Amino acid sequence: MKIITAIFRVFVGCLFIFSGFIKANDTLGFSYKLVEYFEIFAKSFHFFEYFVPIATPLAIFLCVFEIALGFTLLMGARTKLTLWLLLLLIVFFTFLTFYSAYFDKVRECGCFGDFWHLTPWQSFTKDLILLVSVIILFIGKKYITPLFGTRMENILLIFFVLISTAFPLYTYNYLPIFDFRAYAIGKNIPEQMKGVPDEVKFYYVLKNKTTGETKEFDSWPTDWDKTYDYVTNRNVVTKKGIDPKVKDFVITKPEGGDYTQDIIEAPDFNFLLICYDLEKTNKDIFGKTNDFASLCKQDNVTFVVLTSSGKETIAKFKQETGTTVDFYNLDGTVLKTMIRSNPGLMLMKAGTVQDMWHYHRFPSYNDVKQKHHIEKQAPHE
Repeated sequence: MKIITAIFRVFVGCLFIFSGFIKANDTLGFSYKLVEYFEIFAKSFHFFEYFVPIATPLAIFLCVFEIALGFTLLMGARTKLTLWLLLLLIVFFTFLTFYSAYFDKVRECGCFGDFWHLTPWQSFTKDLILLVSVIILFIGKKYITPLFGTRMENILLIFFVLISTAFPLYTYNYLPIFDFRAYAIGKNIPEQMKGVPDEVKFYYVLKNKTTGETKEFDSWPTDWDKTYDYVTNRNVVTKKGIDPKVKDFVITKPEGGDYTQDIIEAPDFNFLLICYDLEKTNKDIFGKTNDFASLCKQDNVTFVVLTSSGKETIAKFKQETGTTVDFYNLDGTVLKTMIRSNPGLMLMKAGTVQDMWHYHRFPSYNDVKQKHHIEKQAPHE
């Protein structure tokens, strides 16, 4: 039992640290997932609606909490408290993932962010395994001994909590350090929009005109119409395809029209200012963005805003910020996935993401121009 306890101690501790670290790397993305959970569960359990406004600080807390619990388990510190907190946390998540899977509420749990996508049932299975693992640790808790003395234990715990807190705060304010999204720097969006279709085998049920016997064929028999009457058909997926990593990516004008190809596949450099919701966008940065857009205009470099907000909201926003750039519409979920900043700046060329910036690090045009060797372009027709 001692060896079994040690194995599960390392397994659970490392998994919690890894899970917390992955979510902390994309704090804002994790908060979006929490909001999705809260809004769905609020329809059945109304108290969840109170968590929506505090989703971001709660996301940071949960990241730190997961990492800290994993660390204390590995250290063997405060064993009784650690095990009870682990049990309560995993019971709560097991309930959420089961409810989500059984009622088909949230299609993706976000347990490991964009690093590893799990289906609802896979996520529930993972939580069941963790629940059993924690129960095993309870059974063998007498074998969980501290690795350090109390003083060193406290010092390490404080240090680890501080680091665990600083990391998600940094990624929240300055974009994820490790980017696993389909819109990461170097990714080509048109390529990410392509998937691989399922391989399908077709079968045909035909009825013999003379005998009345029905028979299934995997290909049309020669001169079938003289011998058989068509009855029905069926198909079997012999090899599952691959879904495109980028979906619902359609850029339109508030007045209508599809401009996706014009903007995304433009052969020259172009800047996209992502403002997924103008009512939540930081307006203080628009002094810098307006200056940036003016310098782009001098070099005939495209600079546009992508938002999910409607025509009236756009008009009001332009009046409040004094911006004169063109606004286009794109699905809000897509925009939140493109960059974890509102607003956030993205540099594109021929469909490939060249660079991106959080509004806390909004660059100067000359610095970007020099870094990416952007030259003055011919006037747009």
